[in-house]
Amino acid sequence: MKKSIIAIGITLSVFCFVSSGFAQASATADASATIVTPISISKTADMNFGNVATNGAVGTVVLAPAGTRTSTGGVTVPTTVGTVTAASFTVSGSGAYTYAITLPSSVVITSGTDNMTVNTFTSTPATTGTLTAGTQIIKVGATLNLVASQAVGSYTSATPFTVTVNYN
Repeated sequence: MKKSIIAIGITLSVFCFVSSGFAQASATADASATIVTPISISKTADMNFGNVATNGAVGTVVLAPAGTRTSTGGVTVPTTVGTVTAASFTVSGSGAYTYAITLPSSVVITSGTDNMTVNTFTSTPATTGTLTAGTQIIKVGATLNLVASQAVGSYTSATPFTVTVNYN
C-alpha cells in the first residue's frame, strides 16, 4: 500500500510537471524604425525695423511677419522707410511632417551705450508649421520698444536671436 501511494505520488508529480510544460505559449514580434530627414532651419533674411523717428516720448514699432509696421506713442515711421524686413527662415525636413516653432522672448539691440529691447515675437506660421514637399518659410516679426530719451543711432543686436523648430 505504501508503495502504491508513493507510485501514485510520483505519477501525479510527473503529470503536474508535464502539464505545466504544455500550458506555456510564445509569440514573436519584429522591431523596426524609420529614419526621417533631420529637421533644419536656415536664415534667409535679418529683421530690420527700418527708419524710426521719436518725439521724445515712449513708444513702439510693431513689425508684422508680413513686413508691415505700425507705431504707437511718441514714435512715428517716416515716409523714407529705409529697409524694412521681417526675419525669414527656411525650414527643411521630411515632407508633410509638422513641427513646433519656438520664438525668443526678447533681444537687446545697441548703438554704442544706448539700448532698445525687441520683444513680443510673432511668426507666420504661428506655433506649428507643416512641411510641404519638405520645406516651409517662416516669417518673424516683433515689437521694438523705445524709451523717452532714445538716442539717435543705428542699433543692432550684439548676438543674433534664435528661432527653434522641432518635429511634433
